[in-house]
Amino acid sequence: MFGHRYTPRGVSYLLHRLGWSPQVPAHRAVERNEEVVAAWRTEQWSRGRGRPSSWARG
Repeated sequence: MFGHRYTPRGVSYLLHRLGWSPQVPAHRAVERNEEVVAAWRTEQWSRGRGRPSSWARG
């Protein structure tokens, strides 16, 4: 359009200088219920994060 050609790397460099980034938004299910997910995390992670049986105070 303007008589200039850029390589993909050159375009990436120019866009980065303008403040653009290649970040992509996270895809989430429409039916996702954040309250249920938070409750599940609390319950499941607390099970897995218990102290090891060989844990001793240092």
